[in-house]
Amino acid sequence: MTRFLLVPGRGVPFPNHWSRQWARAHRGYRWAPEPSGPPYVADDRVAALQTAVAASQEPAVLIAHSAGCLTVAWWAQRFSGPVAAALLVTPPEGPPVPREPLPFRSIVVVSRDDPHGSFAYGRQLAADWGGELVDAGPVGHLDSSSGFGPWPDGEKLVARLAGPA
Repeated sequence: MTRFLLVPGRGVPFPNHWSRQWARAHRGYRWAPEPSGPPYVADDRVAALQTAVAASQEPAVLIAHSAGCLTVAWWAQRFSGPVAAALLVTPPEGPPVPREPLPFRSIVVVSRDDPHGSFAYGRQLAADWGGELVDAGPVGHLDSSSGFGPWPDGEKLVARLAGPA
């Protein structure tokens, strides 16, 4: 059985954000950690993700948005565990982030007009992390303010990651 761990970004997603909708709609989806909002303290978020990953030996698919993508990269640099794959959605530019290949399959979704990170930056992260790049087109930060409550294309990406390699 696969676990699905939602890794939040810096802020608290609105109730209509796709990640909140997925958490409500799918019994197997859990927050790692529950979104607390600013300030974003990387060490705290990484520790919370480690607690969630280590809670079971069942393989996990990580689903990260925004700064949650950075949390996943820092976690992978410091820890290991039963992570099968990660969906990394619109990673923001900001603090230096590990650039080593991730030790699991990943899909990095990048927007053409994200106010928090350029397409070139996201494309380079996907290459550095050894992930598959998905060009989402002009979708802003792929959040509620960009018009994304439901995100069926994202659910299809998660299904691909949860399937056989």
